[in-house]
Amino acid sequence: MTHEILLALVAFAFVSSITPGPNNLMLMASGANFGFRRTIPHMLGIGIGFTLMTILVGAGLIQIFDVWPVSYTILKWGSVLYLLWLAWKIANAAPPADRPEDAGRPMTFLQAAAFQWVNPKAWTMALTAIAVYAPDRSLTAILMVGLVFGIVNLPSVSTWTVLGQQLRRLLTNPARLRAFNWTMAILLVASLYPVLYP
Repeated sequence: MTHEILLALVAFAFVSSITPGPNNLMLMASGANFGFRRTIPHMLGIGIGFTLMTILVGAGLIQIFDVWPVSYTILKWGSVLYLLWLAWKIANAAPPADRPEDAGRPMTFLQAAAFQWVNPKAWTMALTAIAVYAPDRSLTAILMVGLVFGIVNLPSVSTWTVLGQQLRRLLTNPARLRAFNWTMAILLVASLYPVLYP
């Protein structure tokens, strides 16, 4: 991989990781509802889970869509249904004053890592990154794409958690927090637009 291609890959990884999408919207909601520290497993699950997904896509999973095209349709609609369910959970999250201490938990590491497999934006990012930056599918190129995303992704997604945590100060009123959660849920549903209408 040449220096120019590596720089282009870093730029692609940064732009695709920092822009709004299901992961970042859920992290902002988690930061607002649970704070930065309790959201760390969620952030690590995204970073490590997406890196692993990208490597596995490059190592051969991308061929499933060529061999069995209906698998892409199944993935797409499964992703849509799961994201609608998550949006409903975010919208109906009870304010801290209305829930006991053990209720309303942030997403765990494993849940966040598994979520990458039904996240339409993650699939688009992984497929594009492999097709453009590892077209020969060599192990070195695939690992380089995964490594770059692993390095760039964590600081990018952390930004959204910090943003949510900062908003937390404004969301001490249960009505404002409820309005924020509904807004995040609506934006999460809106993020499905490119999937439903490519």
